[in-house]
Amino acid sequence: MPPLKSVLLVDDDATTNYLNKILLTRLDVAEQLFVAENGREALDTLTRVCEVPTLDCPALVLLDINMPVMNGIEFLEAYQQLSLPQREAIVIVLLTTSANPQELARARQLPIAGVLTKPLTPQKVQQVLHEHFGHAASAN
Repeated sequence: MPPLKSVLLVDDDATTNYLNKILLTRLDVAEQLFVAENGREALDTLTRVCEVPTLDCPALVLLDINMPVMNGIEFLEAYQQLSLPQREAIVIVLLTTSANPQELARARQLPIAGVLTKPLTPQKVQQVLHEHFGHAASAN
């Protein structure tokens, strides 16, 4: 299957973003990767990218919960208010180390497709692609 048009990584940890970009690139998951370091940057990225016809709205968002400025829960609450035509087609998966039951319960009330525990691995990427996009990544 062809790669997704684009993926948005949302995490305040630069090392995590770097490693996830390498993994997703190696697996040929997306033609384009966007990175945001907090929920506010992610909202700005979605608004900018999804409203320009020449850019490709991310099909997948991998979202951390614990971030400064705007955390993952706040992002999801604000995301629900966006008037993007593609909003319903975007798959959001939490990628977190959080084991806080209140955070995870609140997140499940918001528009997420699932929760993965860090670190991101090839197997977890394959699982997400299979469950939500009906195909697997390349085995490069």
